[in-house]
Amino acid sequence: MDRLKAMQTFVRIVEANSYTKAAETLDLPRAALTATIQKLEAYLGTQLLQRTTRTLSLTSDGAAYFRHCMAILAAVDEAEAPFRASDATRPQGRLRVELGGAVGRNVVLPRLGEFRRAYPDVELVLSLSDRLADLVREGIDCALRAGELQDSALIGRQIGTMRFVTCAAPSYLAAHGTPQSLDDLARHTAILHFSGRTGRPFDWAFIDGDAVRKIDMAGMLATNDAEGYVTLGLQGLGLIQTATYLADRHLASGALVQVLHDTPPTPMPVSLVYPQGRMASPKMQAFARWLEALFAAEPALRRAA
Repeated sequence: MDRLKAMQTFVRIVEANSYTKAAETLDLPRAALTATIQKLEAYLGTQLLQRTTRTLSLTSDGAAYFRHCMAILAAVDEAEAPFRASDATRPQGRLRVELGGAVGRNVVLPRLGEFRRAYPDVELVLSLSDRLADLVREGIDCALRAGELQDSALIGRQIGTMRFVTCAAPSYLAAHGTPQSLDDLARHTAILHFSGRTGRPFDWAFIDGDAVRKIDMAGMLATNDAEGYVTLGLQGLGLIQTATYLADRHLASGALVQVLHDTPPTPMPVSLVYPQGRMASPKMQAFARWLEALFAAEPALRRAA
C-alpha cells in the first residue's frame, strides 16, 4: 500500500464528505477509494470513517489522523517545492470553476479562448449555475459570486463591480408613462427577479443623494433567470432593474429605455471565492489574474475605484 497516496485519498474523501464526489474529483472509480480506505484502516488497526447509506463522518481516531495527514501532506509539498520549481510555477492541471449562469454565458465564455491559448496546460471544468455550491465538499476550486459574501469559510477576492440600470420597453412607457422620481414608482408595475437560492425577490435599491433607498415594487410576473428577466422586459410587461452588461445592447438599439437616471440602482461586488490555500496554485493565480483583466475591460463590470 502506498501510504502517501492513501493519506491523499483519505483527505479528499473527508473534504468532499462523499466517496462518490471524491472519486469524481480524483478521476478514480469509487470502488478503488473504498478499497484504499479499507486497507488503510486494516493497516492502522482502527476505524477512520463511520459509513451509513446516507452519512459519512469521522471517528475520533479518524479526526486525529486527518489532522496528522494534513500536516504531513503540507510538509511533503514544502519539501518537494524547491526541486520541482519549473513545474511548480507553470500553470497546469485541472481547475474546477463554478460560474454564475448569466455572467458565465455573456462575459466569461465568449472570451475563454484567450485563456486557453495563454495557458494550454490548464484543464478547465466549468459549471454554469446560480446555485450556492459547497466548494470544499464538491471539489470545486473557485466560484464567481455576486453580492455580499455569506460563507465565512471561504476566501473572497473582489474582481469587479456589477452595475444595474432601471429601464423598460418603449411600449410599456407609452402605456404607463415614464417615472420621473422614486415616488412615481408606486404607480408602476415591475417584473420581479427573485433569487434561485432563497426564493426572495431582489431588492429595488437606489442611490438617492447620500443615502440608499429601497422601494417595494408591485408585480404580477417574476422569474429567477437573469436573461429571461430581460426578455420579459423587452415585451413591455413592466419595469425591470437589471445588470447593465445584459441591458447595454438593448439600450443602444432603443429596445429598452433607461429611466430614473439621477437615482441609479446600488451596485454589487463580484468576487472570486475559493477554499483556504487554493490561491497558492499557479493555475488558480493565472485564472484569477485573467478574470480580473476581463472584468476590468468591461465598463459595466470593472471594479469601482
